[in-house]
Amino acid sequence: MSGTSLDGIDVAEIHFSLSKGGAWDFEILASTTTEYSSAWRKKLQKAVLLSNDQIEALDIEYTHYLSQVILDFIKKHQIENLDAICSHGHTVMHQPKNGITVQIGNLPSLSKLLSQRVVCNFRVQDVLLGGQGAPLVPMGDALLFREYTYCLNLGGFANISSEIEGKRIAYDICPVNIVLNMYAESLGFSYDDKGSIAASGTLNLELLEKLNDLPFYSETAPKSLGLEWVIKWMLPILDASKISHQDKLRTTVEHIAIQLSAQIETGSKVLVTGGGVYNDFLMSRLQSQGDIELIQPSRKLIDYKEALIFGLLGVLKLRGSVNCLGSVTGARNDHSSGNIFLG
Repeated sequence: MSGTSLDGIDVAEIHFSLSKGGAWDFEILASTTTEYSSAWRKKLQKAVLLSNDQIEALDIEYTHYLSQVILDFIKKHQIENLDAICSHGHTVMHQPKNGITVQIGNLPSLSKLLSQRVVCNFRVQDVLLGGQGAPLVPMGDALLFREYTYCLNLGGFANISSEIEGKRIAYDICPVNIVLNMYAESLGFSYDDKGSIAASGTLNLELLEKLNDLPFYSETAPKSLGLEWVIKWMLPILDASKISHQDKLRTTVEHIAIQLSAQIETGSKVLVTGGGVYNDFLMSRLQSQGDIELIQPSRKLIDYKEALIFGLLGVLKLRGSVNCLGSVTGARNDHSSGNIFLG
């Protein structure tokens, strides 16, 4: 799994089991994150601006790189007898309203380079069925984490899922690390450790109001976000503000906390995962917004929940079971999404 925050490639070895009663269980046996080099970060950041031919060339290059990361992981942990490698790849373009979503690293050659069965390309079919192609993690929330009122993920973007009248409902809420990391990088840091830079800034109410007034927040689900949206709608507002980057980070954190809390009912039990959990200042601002119970699980689950769930989506695909919910994405029907390459 590679997310829009560009932290790196998350790889996990996971064992899934299914009880006779139909309940899924899992164990994360090994896991690691391979950080992107500065060269790869720049390539992936600029991918949204590339031509189709350039994206195809990047796809081939990234597929080879991804295969080596996976092979190194397999060798390091001496893994044998894999059922499948389930790979999300990296999203370089997400325009579901135009019927487009592109994840690089999902070429058939991946299975040949690995000599393994590969399940990948989970989003495209959903978009072809009229859906957003995102978020897909709520399928795993429904099967693995039913005990929580909400499952909230704080990655490049925040997304949330919950059960409403017997249906799993989920959607993207707002940008998180994809924007916070940009401004931290401009100050010479790869990210804002524990939110300390944001905490040192001053809240700008004029900027906060402009961010909260963005049209996306008044749209109803299903809805999803991509880097293109950030570039078109959010960055121009932030860049036009003449305040310091510290103040922009402080104001953006407040904006995120407000948008997150607006989706969560008072008294709810919320499972929170993703890199944003380690932003202590963001978490404190979210907690201050209302009476909610924020549950932070083990570090392994915080860091690898998305990798875990895309593994589960691959298992469901191999079984011919539904792994994509129309109630979440807006697709015409539930379906089993993804490609299987036999290596």
